Amino acid sequence: MMRLIYSGAQVFDGVTLHKDAVLVIEDGATAAILPTSDAPSGKVVALDGGVLTPGFVDLQANGGGGVMFNDETSVDGLRVIAAAHAATGTRAFLPTLITDTPNRTRAAIDAVVAAIADGVPGIAGLHLEGPHLAVAQKGAHDADLIRPMTDRDVAVLEDAAHRLPLLKVTVAPESTRPAQIARLARAGVLISLGHSDCSYDTALVAFAAGARCVTHLFNAMSPLRHRAPGLVGAALDSCGISAGIIADGVHVHPAAIRAAVAAKRGSDRLFLVTDAMASLASELQEFRLGGRRILRGEGRLTLEDGTLAGADLTMPQAIQVLTQEVGVPLAQALSMATTIPARLLSGFSATASGFRAPFIYLAENGDVSSPEETAGMVDPSS
Repeated sequence: MMRLIYSGAQVFDGVTLHKDAVLVIEDGATAAILPTSDAPSGKVVALDGGVLTPGFVDLQANGGGGVMFNDETSVDGLRVIAAAHAATGTRAFLPTLITDTPNRTRAAIDAVVAAIADGVPGIAGLHLEGPHLAVAQKGAHDADLIRPMTDRDVAVLEDAAHRLPLLKVTVAPESTRPAQIARLARAGVLISLGHSDCSYDTALVAFAAGARCVTHLFNAMSPLRHRAPGLVGAALDSCGISAGIIADGVHVHPAAIRAAVAAKRGSDRLFLVTDAMASLASELQEFRLGGRRILRGEGRLTLEDGTLAGADLTMPQAIQVLTQEVGVPLAQALSMATTIPARLLSGFSATASGFRAPFIYLAENGDVSSPEETAGMVDPSS
């Protein structure tokens, strides 16, 4: 039996951040998290600070490695995107198709099914962000492709839900009837509200019908006002509703993130997403989305008119924003990148219960590596 003892870093088990602890790996599988004083014999991998944590979970990944999923709805495209996200510490993600045509939507479903069958690592399902959104809150989505949901759309999504481990669909109540939301929820679809100008009361109707999530909280939605709480107010006021948030300091001000964290703390439902585009893990300075130029600069991605178009963000960067600018404790920030989103995935756990989640090493400077990559640090005297 090959036993490796990882020491010198804090260890996060998905819930608790252990200090003065070791991570024990036996024959490539996580075996235990123990106090340093109880470490068994084995080859010691000495780490210089940082934290060992389950790999990140990202429920909104539009692209990576120079590839946009909308442009490369294929197994090969997904393989490039998956590798790019793995390089930044993400071990489970939902490829996300931004509002597109019915044919492209069906191609995306087929591509994800095929990629999972081919064993492309990390793909946990599919996120369809649109096209059933509100034009008034379209953001970077193509207004010409946004449309109301039809019965035919419902049937396609029901079939996809049966073929995929998880299907997440972002919709606006303006383009989706409560009965459609209820039908899709019964089929196992994770319905998320987003790109919507809906009122607080309308959002509650959608939640009652079966919507369980909100897409990139604060962005592209009716804001929180003292007499009209909107979708933001409904999301923060509803304990059973999960919400993703883009913590890059650009999409949402740190003070607003702090307020959201405080509002959702009791329900443990706020999680991180990257909303990453083709630029993730690449040197791209510009690329295209549906024929439109996306420009990269100053930590943001925009259309030529300045509209934000996805995010220039990795999970380690989001964690850094949470801990350094928002003031979130490291354990909570890590939970928002692992355990909380993992609860929404079928058959995946980012907790250390049973040690099913693969661990990564997050160094003090934000660099990410796998335990296998750090094994070169083995203490030869051990």
